[in-house]
Amino acid sequence: MPRPVTLYKSHGTGQFTPEQFKALGKNVIFEPGVLVFHPENISLGTNIYIGHGTTLKAYHKNEMIIGDNTWIGQGCFFHSAGGIVIGQNVGIGPHVKIITSFHKEEGIEVPILFSEIEFAPVVIEDDCDIGIGAIILPGVRIGRGSQIGAGAVVTKDVAPYAVSAGVPARTLRIREKLPES
Repeated sequence: MPRPVTLYKSHGTGQFTPEQFKALGKNVIFEPGVLVFHPENISLGTNIYIGHGTTLKAYHKNEMIIGDNTWIGQGCFFHSAGGIVIGQNVGIGPHVKIITSFHKEEGIEVPILFSEIEFAPVVIEDDCDIGIGAIILPGVRIGRGSQIGAGAVVTKDVAPYAVSAGVPARTLRIREKLPES
């Protein structure tokens, strides 16, 4: 039996004030055009840069947590319905997308748009670098010190210190400590 269609409603303007955040550290830079939804579920550490036109779309449940010394490029889109945790010292290139929910497949009787939504968190551990235009899908953990190539689509966990790229992303090599000179 088909589900009743829910009437759409606005998610608001995305305008925000610092007092609305769950936590907001010192020296957090919001460039012009940044939109923030549900700031009461967003915790931002200290010394964070958020580039022009980025959207931080928290949700009425779960949290978005962004650690100290993180740099987020312009035009990014983070949707934390399932929860997002970004560690410290993380670089995120322009136009990166992080998604934490998806429509469950319920067969052809139910339009995909109206199927149940499933939630799965994304975790990006400390010291990672996410290349321009990468897409990180629900339920992924990116291990400490990993590098994700430009345009990669990350569909599964990435080991610590891995260099991963491609569609879907695959590990090309593991970063190693350089010998002392």
